[in-house]
Amino acid sequence: MRTLVDRIPIAARIAVTGLAMLLVAALVVRAIARATEQAKVSRAEAEIAILKRALDRYYFDNGAYPTVLDALYNPTAHKSASGQIKYVGRYVSDLPEHDPWGNPFYYESDGQMYVLKSFGADGVPGGTGNNSDIVADANMTSSE
Repeated sequence: MRTLVDRIPIAARIAVTGLAMLLVAALVVRAIARATEQAKVSRAEAEIAILKRALDRYYFDNGAYPTVLDALYNPTAHKSASGQIKYVGRYVSDLPEHDPWGNPFYYESDGQMYVLKSFGADGVPGGTGNNSDIVADANMTSSE
């Protein structure tokens, strides 16, 4: 006596198995893509936090924030507010020029305040989800 499965042609069984495998593969790929995007968000948050701490140390040493982020990486000699020549060493060992999506970090400073941002996956201001801006500014504490 043949079972119900035995009555289904082998080609149909192979096709159903193949479709099931494709469905599982699609779900795995989607999960990996979601995890990859979340990892990029986490990396951007970590890089912003590192740069924020470096900016705060720079301010503590110099009494002003740098006008460009490159000042955190390239040591310079400059005059302090009192007119003394002061050597400024590196505040970060490696300056990330771009966020994890390949977009440049946005940095603006008047010396007393600053804004540092990654515009997220889409690279434009605003957005939701992975496209949300990741922001640090002089008003935030390093633990935020």
